[in-house]
Amino acid sequence: MKTIKVIVGSLIIALVGMSFSYYGGKVWIAPKSASIVKNPLKGKASATAEGKKLFTQMCAICHGKKGKGDGMAGMSLNPRPTNFAKEGVQSQTDGAIFWKITEGRAPMASYKAALTTNQRWQLVNYIRTLKKVKK
Repeated sequence: MKTIKVIVGSLIIALVGMSFSYYGGKVWIAPKSASIVKNPLKGKASATAEGKKLFTQMCAICHGKKGKGDGMAGMSLNPRPTNFAKEGVQSQTDGAIFWKITEGRAPMASYKAALTTNQRWQLVNYIRTLKKVKK
């Protein structure tokens, strides 16, 4: 009986977790060509600091101040804004995150025209700082 409860509980947790990763039945996956693109600003503290400023100005309204998907404007969106602290985001390549910022997907706009290439890489650097710290 205990084994069944553990299996059912694990299944429920897995299904709930998957529901946050899906949109219209599809996982948002960047193309391989985008995933292999290297971040030219990786490890540059000044780029990360600029990324934080951009995030506060452009992203926090939906993604929240700490990037957890809990921003005021994001509460009514479907799907809800991404929680950047989650492993599902942090396990993606910098190129994949850059591509998603560039291309967007409803309800998130494309930032190809609104932000320069450098600014989008700065955001990627900052998003990397939002990962959940393991206890």
